[in-house]
Amino acid sequence: MRMNSMTSNVDIKDSVVPLAKRRDKDSIEHAVRALSPNAVGKASSIRGGRDAAMDKLSNIDPEGYGRTRNHTDGAVTQLSPYIRHGVFSLNAVRNEALDKSGKNGSEKFIQQLAWRDYWQRLYADNPDMIWNDVEDYKTGFDADDYADDLPDDIAAGQTGTACIDHFLRELLSSGTMHNHARLYVAGYICHWRRVKWQAGARFFLSHLLDGDPASNNLSWQWVASTFSQKPYFFNLENVQKFTGPSVDSRPETNQDLVGSYDDLRARLFPHMPYPS
Repeated sequence: MRMNSMTSNVDIKDSVVPLAKRRDKDSIEHAVRALSPNAVGKASSIRGGRDAAMDKLSNIDPEGYGRTRNHTDGAVTQLSPYIRHGVFSLNAVRNEALDKSGKNGSEKFIQQLAWRDYWQRLYADNPDMIWNDVEDYKTGFDADDYADDLPDDIAAGQTGTACIDHFLRELLSSGTMHNHARLYVAGYICHWRRVKWQAGARFFLSHLLDGDPASNNLSWQWVASTFSQKPYFFNLENVQKFTGPSVDSRPETNQDLVGSYDDLRARLFPHMPYPS
């Protein structure tokens, strides 16, 4: 359930205090809606609180994560919302991984924690980076060539590109999206639709349960090429490699993504010089 900045006239004593004592989901959702009648969407299926977080943490599989993390049906931990909202620290997660799998077995897992820490430190030292291009686009286009606003069909998950719509509808319904799917969607928005990364970043932050400006926005800049050496893009063959049967990755329903990397590069970035 997402809140906006508008508030109601509900007495805090009548709602907040009882909310802390309530256990059933319907009662909690009713109290939250009373506090913020302009909230949209449904309550998340993810159980909050430290007990739920510690249960997730105790069941992580760092080695499985390292092997399958790029697959949308891989051994992801689902810890990100708890980390984002401060239920436990990156250090606590790292220590749990080391206890379970040792240094070698948890290396890939800990690298992802390090990226999150890096984004946060970069944000703290350079707050202007979060909503401004760090560098120029390296796509052969200028920033003015990109649209300022997210098209309605993307916001509704109705682009007509089946796998992208699948990922978008998952985000809209659950507030979650696999990290690899986030790259696919960001690449599609920036490069297929030529929309500024800021529009996509705002969209993600308005829906993701684990969304934070540091890792979200700087990752969008990495995809866009304003914080990397080249744009991130992909083809349908890559989607087919890393998604399971629940994702429609047939060529006939994903025509925009069909082609070799050379073909797509020429189509998406006709003014971008080829590397020497």
